Parts: sequence; C-alpha cells; structure tokens
Amino acid sequence: MTKIDIINLVAEDTGLSKVKAEEAVEAIIATIKETLQVGEPVILRRFGSFQVRSKKARIGRNPKTGEEAPISARKVVRFKSGKHFKEAMNGAPVRFF
Repeated sequence: MTKIDIINLVAEDTGLSKVKAEEAVEAIIATIKETLQVGEPVILRRFGSFQVRSKKARIGRNPKTGEEAPISARKVVRFKSGKHFKEAMNGAPVRFF
C-alpha cells in the first residue's frame, strides 16, 4: 500500500475530497515527523508507538569485499506494535473500542 492508496481510502471512508484527504494525511505524517525530530515518542493507542533511538558509531564490514568501513553514529526510528495491532495481524477480531 502506498501513500496515495491511503489517501484514496481516507477520501472514500470520510467523504472528503481527495485534496482534503491528502492534506489530512500529510498533516498527520508531518506531525509525527516533527514530534520525533524533537525526541518525543508518538503513541497511537491500539496501533503502536514510534520512538527515536540512538545508535553508536561502529566499524562495519563490506559484505562483498570484507573490507572494514566506519559507520557513523545516527538516530533511527523504531516502531513497536500495540496489542490490538498484533492481534489483528494474527487473525483475532479487531476491537477498536
């Protein structure tokens, strides 16, 4: 599924125009990005949470040549699925409320 697929589904489900649905999806994504950039977690109940984790600098290895290469320190986003999301993925009935 792509972002445009999500926009189309939001437009269908809510009765919004595709332009308004796109604005809504973009606003949600922008809010998540901005929140993560300042180091705050994003928690979506019954879905999951996004957290920023720091990774230390280390020495990696090129799998093709075996040559060592430095990997700089960086931040990565981690998604941890919530209980209801996990249940939905394993075939349990979805309960939203």
